[in-house]
Amino acid sequence: MIELIVRYGPIVGYLMVFGIIFAESGLLVGFFLPGDSLLFTAGFLASPASAVVLNKLGANTTESFFLLPLLLIGCFLAAVIGDSVGYLFGKRVGVRLFQREDSMFFSQKNINRAQAFYDQHGGKAIVLARFIPIVRTFAPIVAGIGSMNYRRFLMFNLIGGLLWAVGVTLLGYFLAAVIGPENVDKYLLPIVALIVLVSVA
Repeated sequence: MIELIVRYGPIVGYLMVFGIIFAESGLLVGFFLPGDSLLFTAGFLASPASAVVLNKLGANTTESFFLLPLLLIGCFLAAVIGDSVGYLFGKRVGVRLFQREDSMFFSQKNINRAQAFYDQHGGKAIVLARFIPIVRTFAPIVAGIGSMNYRRFLMFNLIGGLLWAVGVTLLGYFLAAVIGPENVDKYLLPIVALIVLVSVA
């Protein structure tokens, strides 16, 4: 991932990161994308400690690859807008689902259960889903299908987006400084692997 981002330069790098975060947050096709590890790695690439790795990839620089403020704002917006798109998709599709008859793949009872769940626990679900791969893609869509109030959804979407997109990115940024430039090669991949394992668990 780092090699791809470095090969095509910072502008393409920003677009790649923001695009993946947007797609994983709200598009059905994005459920398999690596959101947690991508945010952590992007945060690492915004740290001055990343210059060591960048130089080994032929970048020849003493500075970080990404600007941290721009990265944080872009990741936050991509996550929040992605979830909102997922919600609106669910809301549109949901109207048709309520009119369908039960089949092997569809149950009216499950739609009603989803609506009751989001009425009671929707806020917690939207925030916590941010930290669970695959679930974070489908949670806003199900919230839309379950007709969760949009203002309430948006409030928890903003909180979840801030905690996840900004929090995990800052974790990558600060851990790179703690580990130190000389140890980045040794610890970066194990830390990313650990994040993936913890997220899946």
